[in-house]
Amino acid sequence: MKKVLAFILAAMMLLGTLTACGAGDSSDTADGGDTTKAAADVKIVLLLPGEINDQGWNASNYAGVVACNEQLGTNMEYVEAVQEADFESTFREYAERGYDIIMAAGSQFDEAASAVAASYPNTLFMVVNGSKCDADNLCPLFPKEYEASYLAGVIAGYLTETGKFGMIGGDPNQAMKDLMAVYGKTAVAIAKDNGKADASYELSYANSWDDVALGKQMSETMIDGGADVMFVYANSLGLGVIDGAVEKGAKVVGYSADQTTIDPKTVVASIDFDYATMYVWAINEWLGGKLTGHQVVEVGVPEGIYFPVYTDNCPAEAKAACDQAVADLKAGSVDLKALFD
Repeated sequence: MKKVLAFILAAMMLLGTLTACGAGDSSDTADGGDTTKAAADVKIVLLLPGEINDQGWNASNYAGVVACNEQLGTNMEYVEAVQEADFESTFREYAERGYDIIMAAGSQFDEAASAVAASYPNTLFMVVNGSKCDADNLCPLFPKEYEASYLAGVIAGYLTETGKFGMIGGDPNQAMKDLMAVYGKTAVAIAKDNGKADASYELSYANSWDDVALGKQMSETMIDGGADVMFVYANSLGLGVIDGAVEKGAKVVGYSADQTTIDPKTVVASIDFDYATMYVWAINEWLGGKLTGHQVVEVGVPEGIYFPVYTDNCPAEAKAACDQAVADLKAGSVDLKALFD
């Protein structure tokens, strides 16, 4: 299903100090953008693997579309629920139509973007969570999601009574493995410090991003096995995980959006993703001729991309510890990569 948003405004807003991708020329190519084009004339589309109402990953990235159109005056489009079998053909469709930038939300698009990019040198391919940057027109944006999962793990460590943490991921790609390792090890360490000597976590991958029924089943199984705090990163499948926690009386630390609105008694805190800021910055950099390929652009907590949302049901000590963790990340005093498996 294709939808187009068009919010044409007069002014272009320069944003913050996120990590630069390097200077490029201002010619009419993917490498550096085209400063002769007005924002409203730039053809941009975002490919999404799921629906924008998933209250998770797709919703967070869709917020970037809205923000670009409102703040920069672009006419950015988006395509929901692009199936894996259609990744390459969808990239090609928009490249053939002369789109300046094709964005895609998720590392699962990485291989397809790399395969197609060489055929369309005048189109910039930007995969959020991507890692392939071996061409002038490949410039992945890599949000350091393990920083967000660290904050979630800090909160979880103060929520558990059993010392058992349930963790569910959509697909075991490297970024997912890293963020899960950071979350699980952080939560267990804090639980042990709080007297849960046998604290441990169970991690399973659904190999699906949108099977809500499967998410609920996996959640209920883990909770029946003793887990009293659940954590999930799997698009709309995550809604099923939260539903299972609601029915079983477990707690959840939300992730990738403010999921506390689903059920604040269950999702007592959430780590929200401000991808709107990231998208506006990235498109603005391209418009200014500064965004180039051959580099992975990393952003995280220091750039304001991730931040905690608390409910009144979140313990005060969990809030204080998470706020301190945010400060530590901004100060660069935490080495989270040491927690990777």
